[in-house]
Amino acid sequence: MSFNRIDRISEEIKKELSEIIRELKDPRIPEMTSVVLVDVTRDLRYAKAYISVMGDKEQQNNAIAGLKSAAGFIRKEVGKRVQLRYIPEFTFILDESIEHGAHIAKLLHNISTAEGESVEHDTKSTG
Repeated sequence: MSFNRIDRISEEIKKELSEIIRELKDPRIPEMTSVVLVDVTRDLRYAKAYISVMGDKEQQNNAIAGLKSAAGFIRKEVGKRVQLRYIPEFTFILDESIEHGAHIAKLLHNISTAEGESVEHDTKSTG
């Protein structure tokens, strides 16, 4: 039963964290920054925030550095918006799953296009 509570808290923190990140005025953090997942420990002391950043490696690293430097402010803002006994300390982790998924989709598209071309070529040569 307590896992459901932790999951609900994680989702609420994720929602608030997304809004706070959009409000940050740090130029290192691009607009295309999103919170993929927040994993809060059972004691609510720590939270891992998986962040997806559209851009090259330098932009991604700069965004994570910007979030780390704003961690105290972010924690204070989450504390104002979410009523909990303990406000977790955030660890920001770069999440590349969306980028990885897009790469796989592109590869699958290339394979299906190549197979479609070879089927057309085979039907033309036999027909």
